[in-house]
Amino acid sequence: METLESELTCPICLELFEDPLLLPCAHSLCFNCAHRILVSHCSTSKPLESISAFQCPTCRYVITLNHRGLEGLKRNVTLQNIIDRFQKASLSGPNSPTESRRLHSHHCQFCEQDPPREAVKTCVTCEVSYCDRCLRATHPNKKPFTSHRLVEPVPDTHIRGLTCLEHENEKVNMYCLVDDQLICALCKLVGRHREHQVSSLTERFDKLKQTLENNLTNLVKRNSELENQMAKLIQICQQVEVNTAMHEAKLVEECDELVEIIRQRKQVIAVKIKESKVMKLRKLAQQIANCRQCLERSSALITQAEQSLKENDHARFLQTARNVAERVAMATASSQVLIPDVNLNEAFDNFALDFSREKKILEGLDYLTAPNPPSIRDELCTASHDTITVHWTSEDEFSVTSYELQYTIYTGQTNFISLYNSADSWMIVPNIKQNHYTVHGLQSGTRYIFFVKAINQAGSRNSEPARLKTNSQPFKLDPKTAHKKLRLSNDCLTMEKDESSLKKSHTPERFSGTGSYGAAGNVFIDSGCHYWEVLLGASTWYAIGVAYKSAPKNEWSGKNSSSWVFSRCNNNFMVRHDGKEMLVEASLQLRRLGVLLDYDNNSLSFYDAMNSQHIHTFEISFLLPVVPTFMIWNKSVMILSGLPVPDFVDGVASDLQEHQQQQMGMCRQDSPYLTGMKTCH
Repeated sequence: METLESELTCPICLELFEDPLLLPCAHSLCFNCAHRILVSHCSTSKPLESISAFQCPTCRYVITLNHRGLEGLKRNVTLQNIIDRFQKASLSGPNSPTESRRLHSHHCQFCEQDPPREAVKTCVTCEVSYCDRCLRATHPNKKPFTSHRLVEPVPDTHIRGLTCLEHENEKVNMYCLVDDQLICALCKLVGRHREHQVSSLTERFDKLKQTLENNLTNLVKRNSELENQMAKLIQICQQVEVNTAMHEAKLVEECDELVEIIRQRKQVIAVKIKESKVMKLRKLAQQIANCRQCLERSSALITQAEQSLKENDHARFLQTARNVAERVAMATASSQVLIPDVNLNEAFDNFALDFSREKKILEGLDYLTAPNPPSIRDELCTASHDTITVHWTSEDEFSVTSYELQYTIYTGQTNFISLYNSADSWMIVPNIKQNHYTVHGLQSGTRYIFFVKAINQAGSRNSEPARLKTNSQPFKLDPKTAHKKLRLSNDCLTMEKDESSLKKSHTPERFSGTGSYGAAGNVFIDSGCHYWEVLLGASTWYAIGVAYKSAPKNEWSGKNSSSWVFSRCNNNFMVRHDGKEMLVEASLQLRRLGVLLDYDNNSLSFYDAMNSQHIHTFEISFLLPVVPTFMIWNKSVMILSGLPVPDFVDGVASDLQEHQQQQMGMCRQDSPYLTGMKTCH
């Protein structure tokens, strides 16, 4: 409290601020103290009204005054409120440090007696505080006094704070929205706020109060969320403590087990060393005994031979030496005097203790962590129309217990975290032991998202997502739909115009119109993205596209609302649907036509597959399954189906479609190639 009191003390009077002014330098000063400073600068030649500046007593900053003098400075209402609360708090404490200081109650400002009685109400309208007697005398219960606003007694400074800062004695009654401040009526009529947008105090009060309440609600909500988050963090900290203690105990247990294993192995190896020592020493002792016995026999024989050699008498020498010579010869030739074989391995120097490998393992001891994320190798992955084989690699292959493969249909969502968290749509293949897996039963021509999770006892980590796609649906030409003037060959992958073709029986599926030399594929497509190519060869008159099953078989494809085709008539290229045609640009050397049917995204596109160029895209709202259709009027074409979508097709920009639309022109009825069909200029 003492520190706070020092902050609330005026540097001039050394008392609590009274009616504090907020100086431009951000310091405060009592109104009366500031007035005394101005008075101190007065002289006979320099009256009070002429003083336009003074120095801040705290920082010596020069304060410039306008024509209103001290009244032109802002009141520090916030500081006054703090002082009022401080005084109330000081009064409530028996040992308050300001108890003996000057504490003023609110006195009646209308009383003529001295001292005035204590005020019971303050009239905001009159800006005067009244005692009970004066209040009854000045504010009878009748108009206009009944409209006066009476509040609990407040200091005179609080009432001053409600007056205009620019027009003396004018009470604020509106709010300037441009300058964001309280103003009076004169400010709006003749002051600098006359062109500004204003609002009533009530309206601004309600709006600001509502904003503050909303912000307060959001702040309370945010604090609640922060508290919940902090509680979770505290819980995690506690769990960290528990897990750490558990892992430390586990570490001690595991290390003790290792030490025990080493101790046991030490004992076992020590016993083996001792046993080997006893066995080797026993063998060596036996060898020493044998050597000693041989040495003793040889020494005795040597002594006897030496005695014989000392005999100089020839007869006696011959009598005795003969026997000795025979024994020496026999001893030399016999094993009795041979040096026994000594096994050098018996010295125990070939016994070695090499724990370098074990030491290296022990030096590498560490706690087990979750394996690093595996990496899906797109270049190794393969696909068919209903399978995808996923290959991946892992840096921590030896620490991985198993892998888990997760996949789902790719919907175009780029936020993979949100996609991954939507677990309902994911298929999961657990407990994979190899670095590859083949998924069966997939939709043809469909993109999938794949994740691979590497798992061990410490946890798991996911790979980056990989987008893989199945190939297009393979198909052939359906012989039951082929026009009788067409011949199918090459396992129903090639169709050729043949006027001499055998007559075929009529069926509802067969193209039968005059000049409608067509055939359809043997599949109906109702989902996915499919790509096939048509080898055009030398044909210069054909129509290739898709159609509903209900499309008429007795007229050209594209002449009705159930078929869409790209067509060539000699040197003209066009697209046709519902009897309407549009010329498109394509090379006369077009020999390989790519067709992309994206059923899910409602589009049918045609490409020059040899030159990787986009030709045209139909935007179609498919209602029924469609079947590939083919028409020729000369030569032959061959179909390549079940192909993967090429990269250049994936990269076609959307502005190409806009370019196609800009090529739309006015249509005319006559055509040099197609009688009765509309063509474009």
